[in-house]
Amino acid sequence: MSSSGPAADAVTAPFVEVDVDLPGRREGKVRVSYALGEGRRLFVTTDRLSAFDRIIAGVPYKGQVLNQLSAWWFDKTADVVANHMVAVPDPNVLVAVDARPLPVEVVVRGYITGVTATSLWMPYARGERDLYGHRLPDGLAKNEALPDPLITPTTKPPAGADHHDEPLSSADVVARGLVGAADWELIRSSALELFRRGQLLAEEAGLILVDTKYEFGLDGDGAVLLIDELHTPDSSRYWMLDSYAARLGAGEEPESLDKEVVRRALADAGFNGDGPVPTLPDDVWTATSARYIDAFQRITGLTFVPGEYPVAARIGDRLEGWQEAYG
Repeated sequence: MSSSGPAADAVTAPFVEVDVDLPGRREGKVRVSYALGEGRRLFVTTDRLSAFDRIIAGVPYKGQVLNQLSAWWFDKTADVVANHMVAVPDPNVLVAVDARPLPVEVVVRGYITGVTATSLWMPYARGERDLYGHRLPDGLAKNEALPDPLITPTTKPPAGADHHDEPLSSADVVARGLVGAADWELIRSSALELFRRGQLLAEEAGLILVDTKYEFGLDGDGAVLLIDELHTPDSSRYWMLDSYAARLGAGEEPESLDKEVVRRALADAGFNGDGPVPTLPDDVWTATSARYIDAFQRITGLTFVPGEYPVAARIGDRLEGWQEAYG
């Protein structure tokens, strides 16, 4: 894995590896979690950046942004659907309910855009109109709003799998037994309301929430919980509201505050998720780090306070206290 990133020195070298002295380790692309006991898990968010279903690099402070911004959104949307957050005892750490993740990623799209195989724009531009169980109208232009937000589920391959997300329809989700019918109906309605809330709060921050990915799980009693992360620059696409109309009219890509700059740079280098990851210029990583921090500050209205590096040592020093408090 590359450790490319802005100012990769002894203080801000990306936090990409974690080894916590706790049982039940589960490894994700960005997060690593451990069992705390009493139906709790400890999630550590690293600085890893993934694109095209691959871990691409490490970007300093990215993990902190994801963890703290998710916590902010979990708090703001707890009335929509229950989530797994219990506490945030460290900038990169979340204590959460131990939930069994469902094998479906719930993607909600408000605009037709994207450069990946699972995007709406790429197959639409090839002439396809039936996508994810939806019939799209003719005449849509790249980056314009859809008539209504659409739920476009995909499978969720395990970390390290050599296959990519598979597009699904809502009917597929239930027919394949991936999620029960009653739970899926709750998830669908909750996802659309989460997206509506997200778009409203993003607009207040001068941003457009373009699309996003939600993950859900079941707690020990079988109740549905929103898990993982929420409305972060990793799981969501954000555009700048004030320049969107002009850039759309000029046929230019919208200004973004997410990792789309990395996806586009990789796509421009001919990378689609297979083969060696191309080396990207340093300014791509500098811009990515700045976008993540800018998104956090715009959305929350808070000043970003960088946590102490090295992160792994900081977490290790505090682990015993968290075990006593939450284990």
